[in-house]
Amino acid sequence: MVYESGATLTHVYFPTTAIVSLLYVMENGASAEIAVVGNEGIVGISRFMGGRSTPSRAVVQSAGHSLRLNAEFLEQEFNQAGAVLHLLLRYTQALITQMSQTAVCNRHHSLDQQLCRWLLLSLDRLKGDELVMTQELIANMLGVRREGVSEGALRLQQAGLIRYARGHITVLDRAGLEKRTCECYAVVKREYDRLLPQKTAI
Repeated sequence: MVYESGATLTHVYFPTTAIVSLLYVMENGASAEIAVVGNEGIVGISRFMGGRSTPSRAVVQSAGHSLRLNAEFLEQEFNQAGAVLHLLLRYTQALITQMSQTAVCNRHHSLDQQLCRWLLLSLDRLKGDELVMTQELIANMLGVRREGVSEGALRLQQAGLIRYARGHITVLDRAGLEKRTCECYAVVKREYDRLLPQKTAI
């Protein structure tokens, strides 16, 4: 857990090799991922956007490293209205696009398409082609039943796109995943590439 919903953020985080999921948690404990943050971004945008806290929860999805910065220091730099402000605002716009597209995808596209989108977004934020993810974790991220993820992963494996064994997912055919997913992945990727060209690090 990086931070819980409603908590005042004392630090912001810049994942370098980790992936952090932003989750919305319902009153009954059910949750769904609203965005994923990796080496392209920052965890804790509410701090410099004026909110200081957020209704979402941030959880490490894939273990790794990140850089931590005092939130007050970042706020001061943001308020200087220089290059950092413009970069953080561009990143925030890209993140909002991802959140919006995730909501549309969850409402209108099949579980298989959502799973492909989720795998591709995760791959974009990691080196290599292997993800360490249990089906239960993926189900929690997508807000669906574990059985649905099991069936979806099996279909992708039978199609030769992935290999899944004991919490390890190896992507065998990335191009095949891109063909099988919905347009939501491409929309998000184009916006990140447009707003953060050459994978500019924050």
